[in-house]
This record gives sequence, structure tokens and C-alpha cells, in this order.
Amino acid sequence: MIWVWIETLNGKALDASLELLNPGRRIADTLGAKLAAVVLGHNAEQAAQTAAAYGADQVILVDDAALAAYNAETYTAAMHSLVQKYGPDTVLFGATSNGRDFAPRVAARLQTGLTADCTGLDTDPETGIIQWTRPAFGGSLMAVIECPKTRPQMGTVRPGIFACPGYKPERTAEVIRESVSLLPTPRARIIESLGEVADDKASLEDAENIIAGGRGLGKAENFALLYELAQALGAGVAASRGAVDAGWISRAHQVGQTGKTVRPKLYIACGISGAAQHMAGISGAGTIVAVNSDPEAPIFRFADYGVVGDLRVVLPALADEIRRMKNESGN
Repeated sequence: MIWVWIETLNGKALDASLELLNPGRRIADTLGAKLAAVVLGHNAEQAAQTAAAYGADQVILVDDAALAAYNAETYTAAMHSLVQKYGPDTVLFGATSNGRDFAPRVAARLQTGLTADCTGLDTDPETGIIQWTRPAFGGSLMAVIECPKTRPQMGTVRPGIFACPGYKPERTAEVIRESVSLLPTPRARIIESLGEVADDKASLEDAENIIAGGRGLGKAENFALLYELAQALGAGVAASRGAVDAGWISRAHQVGQTGKTVRPKLYIACGISGAAQHMAGISGAGTIVAVNSDPEAPIFRFADYGVVGDLRVVLPALADEIRRMKNESGN
């Protein structure tokens, strides 16, 4: 059986988990196994129904007030109990803040392996061994990791790597309601939830359009050109690792192997060379437009459209043209 942990917030399933039903389905079909979604939460019936609509064969639901908000101790106790009872072959977790805390605790409790922050999944149909692909040595190469000796096989997968499977509200799944023994008094508890602290301009995972800048911008002040274009286009602003390391913009904006993975319809790369580490973070983009003064920049090998020129001239002209077109169309 292949399991996917469905992370919830206020009873609703998060996209970072639902995405994993895509590779989970592929692996389950390859091995002739069932795909199960594991939902831990409170008043989480909606999350269970959502997981079924996205293709889970089964939903294992533990609905308990103690699981209303993520707590490392109670969640680990619950998942440990479920794994011991059902014995899944593989468990997938989203590499969210909670997933990165939760998965290694469960793996340690089960004395099994865990591959963290994966960007690819494959499986050997004869052995059932999962081949986990992840960046290694600072993103300079991609490692393929196998854990053949222990079960379950476990890994966290970076959000945005896989598209959500097709949503079909008429789909149904067997819902198994479980009650597990939880810690009566966890050592840590949530006093207040403050929500996101990063500025909303760094919310890139759901952005349909993204404008990104690299070292080719020359200086931090030139990010103003990106923000001007982003405002005209209705886009998020991102950056390469080089621009972040130079201190021109916060790490919350970084896209690539060591940053965020994004799947926008349009990605405009400005002054970005096109190193493999950056391109790995935008492999799911619909259309890539590159603006670079170097005609030999590797980015042009990946771009659908390329502009060779001074971005200080190109970007304002592009922003003006977008505004003109909007005015003419009345939008």
C-alpha cells in the first residue's frame, strides 16, 4: 500500500499534499497496490472527501480534537500507531514546514530510512524499491537514493514538483475511521497562531505569472524594474540564488533547487544565466521568456522566447506595452 499524508489547515487539505497523490497514483499502479490518503485532524471530513476526489482509493481518517493543529508529539504518535497496524510499503510527505518536522520523527520512531526534500520519484516494478531523487552537494548534482532494507520507505517531496491530479468530485473512496491512542498532555502546545510573516510578494507557489531576477540585474535597485513589470502584469517577483546571495532580495523569493519550486503559466527570467540548479525549480512552467544581454547565456536553450538586450531598456518598454494593451481592452 502507498500512503500519502494529507496535511490540513482548519480542516482543509493543503495542495502540497494533494500534489503527492499524482506520483502516489503512478507508483501504486506500477506495483498493483492501493493508494491511501492519511488524514489527521479535527472536523476533517472535507479533507477526506477532497483526497478521494483527487484519486485516493482509500482514506484513513483520524478525527480528534487533539489533532486540530499540528503538534509533533501527537501527530507522531498517531502516525506511528497507524503504520504499525497497516504496514504500508511507502509513505509520502510534503516537504512543508510541518512535513519536514513530522516525517523524520516518524521515521526515527519506526527505525526506517527517510529521503528528504525530493524533486523526483520513480520505482522499480520488480523490487518495489522507490528511487528518490534529490539535490546533493549544495545542488551541484542530483542524487538517486534507495532504501532497500527497511520498510516503510519514506520521503518528503518539495511542493510544486508535481501537478495536482485531476479533480473529480464524483469520485468516492473507502473511508476508514480510526481512533488511536494519543499523548494526554503534550509537552508543547500552541498558544497563538500568527500566520505567515513573509511579505505577500514572496507567495510564489500559486502565482500564475512570475518575474525573476538574477545577478545580471547588476544591483539591488534594479529589482524595482521587476516590481514595475510585475504590477503591470499581475505577477509575483522571484530571484535566483545568485541575487539572493548578493543580498539584493530576501531568501523567501528564491527559486531553484535550494529555493522554491514553481509552476506558473508564464515565467520571465531577467538577467538569469540558466544554471541547472535554477532551471530545476521552474521545470513545470508553461512558458519561459528570457531577457539577457548575453546571447550565449544557457537560459536561451530552455526559453520559449528570448530577448537579447539591456533589461533596463527592455523591462520598462514591456511594462508600458502591457499597460497600453490593458487600457485599450478596458482591463
